[in-house]
Amino acid sequence: MLQGFKEKILKKKLLQLISNQQQKQVSEVKKIQTIGIVTSLAVASKINLALEIERELQVKGVTQYNLVKVLPKEEITKQQFTEKDINLKGEFTQPEFKNFLNKPFDLLIGYFSESNVFLESAVAQSKARFKVGFSNVNEDLYLMEFSENIENVSGFLLELKKYLIILNKL
Repeated sequence: MLQGFKEKILKKKLLQLISNQQQKQVSEVKKIQTIGIVTSLAVASKINLALEIERELQVKGVTQYNLVKVLPKEEITKQQFTEKDINLKGEFTQPEFKNFLNKPFDLLIGYFSESNVFLESAVAQSKARFKVGFSNVNEDLYLMEFSENIENVSGFLLELKKYLIILNKL
């Protein structure tokens, strides 16, 4: 019951964030040097996104956080956050994840293809300058969206790289 209440509050906060957020113009974004990724553990356990992105976009030090559903005895690593790490005000409480969200990445990739209020809130609260992700999730979150199968990382990255080159960001 509390989980449903929390999700309802979070959806309201997400809508507030999106409506208050001023979309930055693509021209304001400098060359891509720092990249953050927000995804789920289900995706991260199948694909090494950070390595693939570093290789394809030729950048170093990609930072990735994964949303995990924690069982009571599981331990969270530094690069993970859970649904419990967000309070009833819709604010993330885990200090490391808050630092990640406050970092002004040149590019943030929301690597999830299904609507998830926790992942969407993380993208919306991120201070990244340029946000990209998958279409059919939430068109208000991203400056650029791609329609691709989530398991086709190389296809997603080829399209992303092509547009970043066109926009003179790589």
